[in-house]
Amino acid sequence: MRYIDAFNHFFPKRLWDAMLEAEGAAKDIGQRMRGIPAIYDIEERFRVMDRFDDYTQILSLGMPPLESLGAPDQTEHFAQLGNDGMAELVQKYPERFAGFIASLPMNSPNAAAEAERAFTQLGANGLQVHTNVNGRALDNDEFFAVFQMAERHDKPVLLHPSRGANMPDYLDEEKSHYEIWWTFGWPYETSAAMARLVFSGFMDRLPQLKVLAHHLGAMVPYFEGRVGPGMDQLGKRTTDEDLSLVLQRLKKRPADYFKDFYADTAVFGSRAATVCGLEYYGEDRVLFASDSPFDPERGPGYIRDTIKVLESIDMSAQMREKISFRNAQELFGLQKD
Repeated sequence: MRYIDAFNHFFPKRLWDAMLEAEGAAKDIGQRMRGIPAIYDIEERFRVMDRFDDYTQILSLGMPPLESLGAPDQTEHFAQLGNDGMAELVQKYPERFAGFIASLPMNSPNAAAEAERAFTQLGANGLQVHTNVNGRALDNDEFFAVFQMAERHDKPVLLHPSRGANMPDYLDEEKSHYEIWWTFGWPYETSAAMARLVFSGFMDRLPQLKVLAHHLGAMVPYFEGRVGPGMDQLGKRTTDEDLSLVLQRLKKRPADYFKDFYADTAVFGSRAATVCGLEYYGEDRVLFASDSPFDPERGPGYIRDTIKVLESIDMSAQMREKISFRNAQELFGLQKD
């Protein structure tokens, strides 16, 4: 079976070097990532990929969000280095990389302009946007132009979770303990961002917008009852404002909007989560993805385990092809065989 890996991460060399030379957060990220060579060493990346037959990748940057790494002028520079580097990799190694997802300096008023440059000059296949912008919700009007740009060019927005230990789990604490901020915080963060896009009316204002929620739609498939009949009762649990007005404003049921998202199979080799997500989103909206190289083996583990899970699930040949590569071809506008 052919596989197009829709969500995995890499740093082009010029961006990687610039991060190592920068002061503050960017330099620290470089130090922590050095233990995963496949995220910055292209030859190591190829060695990982060579373990799998008929396998290509859609590249995107790794964490953290660019907007967290400095002032707008610095993050604009990082975005340009990253996007230029990704485009060069796709052009130089088309047999390896089917495309790339552009990253943006979301703390800059020029974020939408960089998105347009990535689409029109570099051939980007989508945008990676994190679930908050330095703590600000994505449905703020200042970010609307970015989503509008994606819709205008018929390119998807890929939602990547972003949450740190500085967001405590309890009000009387100053930080999140035991990496709860990652294990449970990231799925919550993605689900909350999806809900904000739905209830704010973003999806109605941009009806052709395509949004992919990383990690198989986060919490949404498992909480189908809450986003379905539960959200149909929006406002019943709130006394300080009339949220029923939100339901009146929306053009569809909340559950219908959540079904409109796309999702990927990057759930760290969990069969139960994969079955749940496939049942919820269906064969037309799920794309194969691994989240490589963040597995314990630093590259091949999640690719292998995700393929193994998909092969263990009974499905038609047509459905298997859609999830493995055809949905990626359609969503990212790739050349079809």
